[in-house]
Amino acid sequence: MTQPDYLPSCFRHLGVVTGIKCQRCLRPICPKCMIPAAVGFQCPDCVGDGMRTTRQNQGPYGGIRAKNPSQTAVVLIVINVLVWGLGQLNRQITTLLSLTPYGRCMAGEDMWYPGAGQPECAGIPDAFWSIGVATGGFWQLLTSGFAHADLMHLGFNMLALWFIAPSLERVLGRGRLLAIYLLSILSGSTLALWFMHPQTDGLGASGGIFGLLAAFLLVAWRLRGNVRTVLIWLSANLVFTFLGPFVGMSISWEGHIGGLVGGAAAAAVIIFAPKLKRERYQLIGLVGIALLCVALIALRVALISI
Repeated sequence: MTQPDYLPSCFRHLGVVTGIKCQRCLRPICPKCMIPAAVGFQCPDCVGDGMRTTRQNQGPYGGIRAKNPSQTAVVLIVINVLVWGLGQLNRQITTLLSLTPYGRCMAGEDMWYPGAGQPECAGIPDAFWSIGVATGGFWQLLTSGFAHADLMHLGFNMLALWFIAPSLERVLGRGRLLAIYLLSILSGSTLALWFMHPQTDGLGASGGIFGLLAAFLLVAWRLRGNVRTVLIWLSANLVFTFLGPFVGMSISWEGHIGGLVGGAAAAAVIIFAPKLKRERYQLIGLVGIALLCVALIALRVALISI
């Protein structure tokens, strides 16, 4: 039995008649050549052209999707654990990395002279000055987000980081995730610098965690996902933040709220940036948040130093 002569032949296999056409170029293709597409089938040539002209693995807000979305969380956890371990070997390392707005006159690992400034400290026997942001320890604005008071403090923060960061990295990519995390730590330190007592210290990754929670909420809302679970988790942490001090827990509400605001702002810049020249707008917005924090830090340092 012969094939009807009105059916065209496959353009890649001449003589093989077919009634199927490529959805892109409309050329006839046989079953050996047709590749399933979103609608109908495409020929190998059109599929190859599409792969060459389309950026592969691009996330919905720019950036490249990470092959292993848990890798960044693992690296951050390892850094935090190493810093905590070093602090256990030498308590002064934790003190040096923690955020202190002005600085403290220390009489030992946990003893200090309240009200004593740097000049007065020099005249106290066996005392030493522990540097703060206003007296030159600007690194504390970020390093305080990698130092922890005890194992429980470290464990809770790292557990939260493990649950939140991979999901965000899967959507945003590694660079944007890190930008949100670090800006959240910086904004948390900025608010803490303004409202903490100048001679107390603060430490912990909670500012970064709250920033990631805010980003997770915005992304879930933007993608029309389930925001109820995130809201419950965020609300529980906010209640814990403000009620903790009443039950004898030392919790920096300044770092938590500052991180929450900074993370929300950074995430908003990333997910609401226009598609045209998206990377440029995102970069300008993120740098703008960092510069705002720097300006507020500089103003606070000037006021403390008067």
